[in-house]
Amino acid sequence: MLVRQRMSRHPVTITPDTSLHNALNAMRDHKVRRLPVLDQKGKLIGIVLEKDLLYASPSPATSLSVWELNYLVSKITVEELMSRDVITVGDDCPIEDAARIMVDNSISGLPVMHGVKLVGMITESDLFKVFLELLGARDRGLRVTIKVEEQKGVLARLTDALASHGANIVTLGTFGGDDLATREIAFKVQGVDAQAMRGIINDLGAELLDIRET
Repeated sequence: MLVRQRMSRHPVTITPDTSLHNALNAMRDHKVRRLPVLDQKGKLIGIVLEKDLLYASPSPATSLSVWELNYLVSKITVEELMSRDVITVGDDCPIEDAARIMVDNSISGLPVMHGVKLVGMITESDLFKVFLELLGARDRGLRVTIKVEEQKGVLARLTDALASHGANIVTLGTFGGDDLATREIAFKVQGVDAQAMRGIINDLGAELLDIRET
């Protein structure tokens, strides 16, 4: 799966001369927490986050009058607050690489580029939706988690056993175990009951960690 398949297209953008007030309004109107900043030629030159705008607002404890506060805020532009060193990804980037970049850099969203053109945004919310798909959170079935030895052919034996019992695999994912010698496999199937599944897992020599109908 590539970023372009799950990114939000046609992102809301602003220019560097946009006021703090208008940038905040744009975020609230479109329910976003970050806005790419484009110059007059449509080139990406920065990004501004909601927290950048909120931190720049005057403190309620100030001794300035309401009129003075409004005047000061009206003079603040996005250009003064935006981050210029923008981390981006290409639209052909694998979705897991985008997630890794976000985690490694402690950020929650990335502008998506096609060459030098901004074509979308990929955010943590988009990744959460992918996570739901990967684990079949919206599909009915028998959800099973097992622990297996880290060795070749384990997945093949599991899928062969499920197929021989007429089970339809809805989702399947593998995760690191407690140590390097083990791995956890979480999967959801249809067409097989819990009792038959326990027998399959036992024959496989795996440890059953969890089983439930969802």
